[in-house]
Amino acid sequence: MSGAEPAPKVLKAYGALPGADRVVEGPVADAWLPKLVATDLDGTLLDSAGEVSPRTRAALTACWDAGIPVVGVTGRGPRLLDSVREALDARGIAVLAQGGYVVDLERDEVLRTVGLPRRQAAAVIEAIEAVAGELIVAVEDAAEQSEARRPLRVQHGFDWPYPEPSDVLPRHEVLPAGPVLKVFLRSSTLDQDELLARAKDVVDPADAEVTHAGLGFIEVLPPGITKASGLAVALERYGVGFGDVLVFGDMPNDLPMIAAVTAAGGRAVAVANAHPAVRAAAPELTSGHDVDGVAQYLEAVLLDV
Repeated sequence: MSGAEPAPKVLKAYGALPGADRVVEGPVADAWLPKLVATDLDGTLLDSAGEVSPRTRAALTACWDAGIPVVGVTGRGPRLLDSVREALDARGIAVLAQGGYVVDLERDEVLRTVGLPRRQAAAVIEAIEAVAGELIVAVEDAAEQSEARRPLRVQHGFDWPYPEPSDVLPRHEVLPAGPVLKVFLRSSTLDQDELLARAKDVVDPADAEVTHAGLGFIEVLPPGITKASGLAVALERYGVGFGDVLVFGDMPNDLPMIAAVTAAGGRAVAVANAHPAVRAAAPELTSGHDVDGVAQYLEAVLLDV
């Protein structure tokens, strides 16, 4: 599957925020340079068509030419590895599945894969439904690398936003016998922010992580699996600390890596179309993803390199 799928309409919801399509001033010129750039893909690096623009492609190449690796950190699962590889020019390390699947693109080497046991996933779903009502479920298997292109398992009525192959199943067959990379939960009555808030009230982080990526549903992940923990795997390989990272994001699933980078003294930047929580958490702001916000910021950072 290529990276050309149209972005789901829900991704544009936050684009209505004031200034989402305007040019925002770049960083204040100083001597700081990142040792690594980490960026979300959908809604941040990619435009609304799911593409990397020529200007953004050139900015990423300029980072590599300056000796600054670029790590893509995405919620996309391993079944979409080809689209991630294309977006990143098959260079460096990519963090997928919100941190649960990390792969060296150049060596085709899986550095991390973490699954949530079926029984634990079922218990978390039950706990969330107790406070949110009946939910519609989809699941991504924690498959071995050779099986990583296995289709999603989707309950009838889920309304998956991407035109990709999936196994549409009755509810009792959606959870596989083995572990899952993540569970997707959609409500017919609650929006994604309210559903996430209720889930956080009842799900112990020791049992699972819960988040959302702006797609109209929430995600349930193995405990400890966040974009920050996945990025840490890449940083260890590169010998770089969080304090030397420049990170870009747009949705609540980006908040853990934004928090990790800012706490360590690195720099975090929200695109102008970002979720309000991300705009509040990131100390800096760049233009929206449809006007090359990441590229604009990188160009300013690399001006004197």
